[in-house]
Amino acid sequence: MANLVSPATLDALLPAEMAKRAEEVGVRKCGLPFWPLLTLAVLAGAFIALGALFSTTVSAGTAGVLPFGVARLLAGVVFCLGLILVILGGAELFTGNALISMAWASRRVTSQQLLRNWGIVYLGNLLGAVMTALLVYISAQYTFGNGAVGLVALEIARAKTSLGFLQAISLGLLCNALVCLAVWLCIGAHSTTDKILAILFPISAFVTVGFEHSVANMYFIPLGLFITTDAAFLAHIGKSVLDYPTLTWAAFLWTNLLPVSIGNVIGGVGLVGLVYWFVYLQPDANAPTTR
Repeated sequence: MANLVSPATLDALLPAEMAKRAEEVGVRKCGLPFWPLLTLAVLAGAFIALGALFSTTVSAGTAGVLPFGVARLLAGVVFCLGLILVILGGAELFTGNALISMAWASRRVTSQQLLRNWGIVYLGNLLGAVMTALLVYISAQYTFGNGAVGLVALEIARAKTSLGFLQAISLGLLCNALVCLAVWLCIGAHSTTDKILAILFPISAFVTVGFEHSVANMYFIPLGLFITTDAAFLAHIGKSVLDYPTLTWAAFLWTNLLPVSIGNVIGGVGLVGLVYWFVYLQPDANAPTTR
């Protein structure tokens, strides 16, 4: 009797198969009820924050010791923890959900469903990341290394709130092209090892070269803002609030988070999601319209 079951394979899916799976994933994501979706989004914000915390700690004390590129590479490699937890642990990340645009372009989900998902997930990511930053502040982890960790955290937050608006959009655009490519590669992977390796290079690349990720910034900048309220710590490291004039809540929201989020959407949707949809998923002209 002929074997009607396809043999198991460890080979990654081909790009055309990945596109079909990405479309199905987008449909499922848009069908999640509010509370499970929000909960998974809070988890994703916390997961990315943990990767950012790992990265900040590893970067502490490297200035003047390691070459710039090597120090950045180390920070980027450990930052991968965040997306590894999101993908393998199962969570909803705003930047990765830009790939829902493939299901939207195929008219499998409506514009309203797409925006609902993005809105809930963005809010949940913000809650998870800021709450993690607050916990780190309460724990005084930033004082470790004789204050070196907190100094790095402050400098990261200062640099991010000093960007120009168009510069922040461009850095966000390039960042989420790499993030969505990492997610795209994971869609075709079969094993835990496959997925970790698929995440490693795109994510470490965006951190190393200095691109801007909105959800990571939901942790980096609030942590810096919380640290500026610790006058004793600032005095210990020879700093004051006056050394960080751009580090304000208004700058966090309007100078960084807004343009970076815009760039993330453009990069994920325009440079990855819709490109692969155009190549592999253009629907039949007679397909029903749900939009």
